[in-house]
Amino acid sequence: TSLVFAQDSIKTNGLFYKGSFGITFTVNENYTLTEDDDESLLNPSAFLVNNSIGYQFDDRSLIGLNLEYNYHSRQGFHFLPLHLSFQYNLFDFDDEIFVRGGYGILLGIGKSFEKGTLYKLGTGVRIYDDNFKNSWLIGFDFSRKRFGYKQAEKLSSVSLFLEYMVF
Repeated sequence: TSLVFAQDSIKTNGLFYKGSFGITFTVNENYTLTEDDDESLLNPSAFLVNNSIGYQFDDRSLIGLNLEYNYHSRQGFHFLPLHLSFQYNLFDFDDEIFVRGGYGILLGIGKSFEKGTLYKLGTGVRIYDDNFKNSWLIGFDFSRKRFGYKQAEKLSSVSLFLEYMVF
């Protein structure tokens, strides 16, 4: 009689869900370095909430379908982007450094939401839990939204994101 122990293999492909929160900052024009006037250098200007479902092909690449809500408080804009994203892990250490991009549409689901297109580029780090299954992602995204009459209006921003991925 022999007893064999099997080690749990690390999952490198399959379906995933990811929830995320992002924030965009603008430079405060009233900030002064020399005066103590309780002004901060950076002020929040947009808030982003994203839900993704996708498929990870291997330990380096994944694709996702994203539905997001964006509120740009300074301009008073509401956006509902629906976009595809692709992420590629540049370095595959215990934690991964990645780049990603995305393209999609801005759903005009009423008078409050702008209709148009969205482009995204980003980079960040993916930090795994102890069993290398679920993970946290943190990094920066550059996005460009085109909307309005014949998509003549443009809004570009850089946001800091924090995501949790269930694999």
